[in-house]
Amino acid sequence: MIVALTIICKISSRGTLSSEGVIMMVWAGRVISALVVLFLLVDAYTGLFAAQTLKAEMDATGFPPNLVPAIGIIALICGVLYAIPATSVIGAVLTTAFLGGAICTHFRVGEILSPPQIVCLVVGVAAWAGLYFRDSRVRQLMPFKI
Repeated sequence: MIVALTIICKISSRGTLSSEGVIMMVWAGRVISALVVLFLLVDAYTGLFAAQTLKAEMDATGFPPNLVPAIGIIALICGVLYAIPATSVIGAVLTTAFLGGAICTHFRVGEILSPPQIVCLVVGVAAWAGLYFRDSRVRQLMPFKI
């Protein structure tokens, strides 16, 4: 996020980025996006290959532990769609929906501002920030003027 602030500070007086600023912004978006994809792939790996480690969490939220592999597959699909440039927007939408569901699950069991909720919120914001920085089409849809 510090990189994002640096990029915003490099905006010229005309309100546009220099070519150097655009390059920095795209690379910042790629790095942020790579971290989001890494998070989703680790989550998918855990759900698919280490489901037994999530038994206590699943019990605490009221979900049967046999759903962990399905949740892992959903995380994998979200990560793959987000990583592919042609499907990155639908990947971001699905990722934020997936993470929003996780946040709602914790609200349902009375956990407010719990660490999993905060992590999901940060990853969801990072997914859109990374996409915004790396994809000019998204920047055109949501122009931020400073």
